[in-house]
Amino acid sequence: MKLPTLIIGGGISGITAAVELAEAGQEVVLIEKEPYLGGNVSHFNNYFPKLCPPACGLEINYRRIRSNPRISYYTGAEMKDFTGEEGDFKVQLSIQASLINKKCTSCGKCAEVCPVERSVESGSLLSGGNRAAYIDGGLAFPMKYTIDGEVCEREACGKCLEVCDYDAIQLDAQPAEIELQVHKIIVATGWKLYDAARLENYSYSDEPDVITNLEFEYLLSQCTRENKKLTRPSDGQTPERIAFIQCAGSRDLNHLPYCSAVCCSVSLKHALTLAENYPQMKSEIFYIDLRLAGRNEKLLNKAEANPQVILTKGKVGRIRRDGQKEGLLLEVEDTMAGSRRMDRFDLVVLAMGLTPNYIQKDLAVNEHGFYSSNQVPGLYPAASCKRPMDVASSVRDATAAALKAMQR
Repeated sequence: MKLPTLIIGGGISGITAAVELAEAGQEVVLIEKEPYLGGNVSHFNNYFPKLCPPACGLEINYRRIRSNPRISYYTGAEMKDFTGEEGDFKVQLSIQASLINKKCTSCGKCAEVCPVERSVESGSLLSGGNRAAYIDGGLAFPMKYTIDGEVCEREACGKCLEVCDYDAIQLDAQPAEIELQVHKIIVATGWKLYDAARLENYSYSDEPDVITNLEFEYLLSQCTRENKKLTRPSDGQTPERIAFIQCAGSRDLNHLPYCSAVCCSVSLKHALTLAENYPQMKSEIFYIDLRLAGRNEKLLNKAEANPQVILTKGKVGRIRRDGQKEGLLLEVEDTMAGSRRMDRFDLVVLAMGLTPNYIQKDLAVNEHGFYSSNQVPGLYPAASCKRPMDVASSVRDATAAALKAMQR
């Protein structure tokens, strides 16, 4: 019997590879280090070029996972090491203790009585509440609550045990180490943002109203889910002018020398989303070049025609608090006007560059630190851990990786 293919990473790319392989008759084991599948995309407000919500792509894939017995998945799981060769890899997995089991019906009683707070940073991937018992704030799969084992007081508290009617709480659960034997390995660990704190001239660490584009995406998503208005972090007021700064860390020899490919499309998407939902709001995008490929160029055409969106070719040199008025002062070198200006904005969004998520085992990387295609036979990096790419490109690349894994 042919061994299964292991897929590392349960975001949109890993999920795509898993369902493609399984529906072609292959056995698949999918692992994800977070308690839920879906990755970054499950927390998006919308994605381009159609500006549709992530549910239109993820929910059908979740259904495909649930209905296909060829797919096994582990959440809270990481690969620690692998040995062997193509056709006979031995993989060591570390699996976190699951303090809530599959009997959970998502009733939420455990979170209602939980007295323990956990720290949820702005833009956290798992921002489904600040209790130790919580459910993913995005499109949760599996649809059940989880307990943060690092902050839960376990038997010293036990309030969740008192209210659970389904015997779903298992506070004595322990982490596990297992070994799998697999045929091929697909690495689909995705991307993370470059550290915005390293751009000291943009005051990210000091100013709550300077946020990353991913944090802004989560804010918009939260507004959509909870049917509330967008407000700025510092004082809860609705911003009237928002600045989007392109190439924040990208195309910079002191930080990331490469173009991160998706940032221009993301900022245009954000500006158009604001224009549709907040008629009084103005967005200004500061850019070096606007780089959009294929269908994404339609976003630029829409933005150019929208009076609420201003496109300024120029570099923002510094951001500081306006001492006289509320808001942030941006020092801008306006390339087309051939001048410098100081301008005030209520909120600043940094279009941060993308970097790869790594796994524990060292793999071959290219000059920019992304996984290269030159790996040991039978191991295939897929999608945005290879290079920055958007959702549509990631899905295509994950499908290609699945096709490679089907061979022989």
